[in-house]
Amino acid sequence: MRLFGIKTPIIMAGEDMVKVLVEAMALSGIVPQENDIIVLAESAVATAEGRIVRLDEVVPSPEALEMSKTYDTDPRKMELILRESDEILGGIPGVVVTITKGVLSPSAGIDSSNVPEGYVSLLPADPKRSAELIRENLMAEYGCKIAVIVGDSRTQPLRLGCVGIALGCAGIEPVEDARGKRDLFGKPLTITRCATADNLVSAAQLLMGEADEGIPAVLIRGAKVRFMDSNVEIPQIQREECLYFGCFTRSKPCS
Repeated sequence: MRLFGIKTPIIMAGEDMVKVLVEAMALSGIVPQENDIIVLAESAVATAEGRIVRLDEVVPSPEALEMSKTYDTDPRKMELILRESDEILGGIPGVVVTITKGVLSPSAGIDSSNVPEGYVSLLPADPKRSAELIRENLMAEYGCKIAVIVGDSRTQPLRLGCVGIALGCAGIEPVEDARGKRDLFGKPLTITRCATADNLVSAAQLLMGEADEGIPAVLIRGAKVRFMDSNVEIPQIQREECLYFGCFTRSKPCS
């Protein structure tokens, strides 16, 4: 498997993401091939879609003002968190833990990095649709089958540092079912599923970085994944089936 970082100029609100990618790849001498995968940083996609907000234009509600004290958060950002979240679960000073678009997210995915001073970026309104549209246009441009993933970074419980997570995916099976396969000793796997799209985002982030690298996209070639003509939702599970949610709701303190 090979990875190619796609360096672009700073992406501005309202820009055509496909045009930016095509021009950047041409300058880098990158030509997409059949069954390549392009991973895009959600912040770049969101910015191109105009999903950036000037904080001075946000008026906090009384609820946001009160909650900002609890979580030591800018009241304007807290207002956006309330608007963007499906549910607020709790938090620590500076970070609010939310369910946003069905996914556990810090502060509803709202970020002040890689946007102009005084602005924040929201998550793309519909990451799956964003991936689908970009994929369709890239395939028309290059005449070959391409997959697209819109990804973000998340922390793992009790671990320092970020890993990748796919928010929207088009052209590959995002989660591959390994149940029924056998391990090295011939024992059948009974619960294992491979988070293929998440793993690809994590790989891409080794090139993207989190700071001023200017690489909002990575082309992955030779990945052993299941390509699809149709696009499916990234599977989610019910809370009662989730390892972390399940143990939190049923845990007892150690004596």
